[in-house]
Amino acid sequence: MILTILSIACFVLAAIPSVMSLVNLRFFTPPRKCAVDNTPCLSLLIPARNEADHIAKAIQCALKSDDVNLEIIVLDDHSTDTTAMIVRDIATTDPRVRLEPAPPLPAGWCGKQHACWQLARLATHDLLVFMDADVELTPMALATIAAELGAGRAGLISLFPKQITVGWAEQLVIPLMHLVLLGFLPLWQMRRSNKPSLAAGCGQLFASRRRDYFAAGGHEAIRSSRHDGITLPRAFRRQNVWTDLFDGTGLACCRMYASTRQLVRGLAKNATEGLAAPGLIIPASVMLLGGQVLPVVIWLWAVGTAHAGASIWAGIAVIMTIGVRLIAAAKFDQSIPGALLNPIGVSILVAIQWYAVVCRLRGKSIPWRGRDG
Repeated sequence: MILTILSIACFVLAAIPSVMSLVNLRFFTPPRKCAVDNTPCLSLLIPARNEADHIAKAIQCALKSDDVNLEIIVLDDHSTDTTAMIVRDIATTDPRVRLEPAPPLPAGWCGKQHACWQLARLATHDLLVFMDADVELTPMALATIAAELGAGRAGLISLFPKQITVGWAEQLVIPLMHLVLLGFLPLWQMRRSNKPSLAAGCGQLFASRRRDYFAAGGHEAIRSSRHDGITLPRAFRRQNVWTDLFDGTGLACCRMYASTRQLVRGLAKNATEGLAAPGLIIPASVMLLGGQVLPVVIWLWAVGTAHAGASIWAGIAVIMTIGVRLIAAAKFDQSIPGALLNPIGVSILVAIQWYAVVCRLRGKSIPWRGRDG
C-alpha cells in the first residue's frame, strides 16, 4: 500500500513538469524574422574577465553579422591573462571593435553587473545587446534580435543559446536548464502578465532598447546579484517594462564550463538566487527528486518485488520524464545519453543546489574568476 501511494505521488510530480514542458514547447520559439525598413544600428556589449580562451572567437563570429550596423565594445574587467591584448589586436584591424578598461569595482557590486552597467553607458547605439564572452553568434543572430525588439512590445529579450556539452558532467547537468525553465514556468502566462515572478532569461544573451534599459535601472538595479538571468528581467518588470525570452539554438552557441570543477562552482555561485533560494530549495528538491529520480528507484523496487500497481505508476512516470527529455534533446540539439541518464543528472543538480545552501549558511562565498563578486 505504501509503495503504491509513493508511486502515485511520483507520477503526479513527474506529470506536472512533463505536461508543462510539452505545452511550453509550443511557446518557446526562436525570435521572429521580421522585415525592417532600415539597417538597425546596435551595440554589442561584452564584459570580459580572464576570457583569453574565448574572446577572439566571440568577436570574430560577431564581426560576420549580416544586415546590421555594429559596434562591439569589450570591457576588460581587470583580467590577469591576455584578454586585453587579444581584443586590442583585433581592434587594430577592425574599427568596429573597441576595448575599454573597467573602473575599480565599487563595494556592493557584482563584477559582471558593474561591467555591463559601464558598457551600457559607453554604447553609442539605441539597441543594446549584452553577451557573455564565450557566446558565438551566427551571422543572422543580431539582425534577428534587432527585428524582434523592433516588432515586439518587450523592452528586454533574452535568448537561450545552444549549449555545447563535451564532458559527461556537462551532458548530464547543463541541459537541465531547459527542464527547469520549460517544466516549471508557464510561458503562455509569462506573455500575458508582467508579474516579476513570471520573469526569466538567460544571462548569456540579453538585448534591450536604450530607453527601456535605463528606465528600468539596467544592471544597476541588480548590482549585487550574481544571477542576472532571473534578476534582470524581474527588475525590468518591476518598472512595468515587459520582458520575453526565446529559443536561440539556431542563432548562438556557448560552452558554459570546460571542466566538472568549473561546472560545480559556476552553478553554485548563483544558486541561492534561483533554485537554492531559502524559500525554494525544499520544494524544488521535492519536485525534482520526487518527479525525476524517485520514480526509477520505486520502479526497480516494485519490479523486484513483483508489485504490479506500483510498477505501473512508477513506470509511466519514468517514461514521461525520459520521453520529455528526449524530445527536448532533439529540439535543442542536446546529448541523448544525458537525457537517458536524466535521474543521475537531476541528482547532481540538486546536490549542487544544496552545496550552495551549505556554503551560504557557513558564510562562505563561492569565488568565480578569481574574486567573490
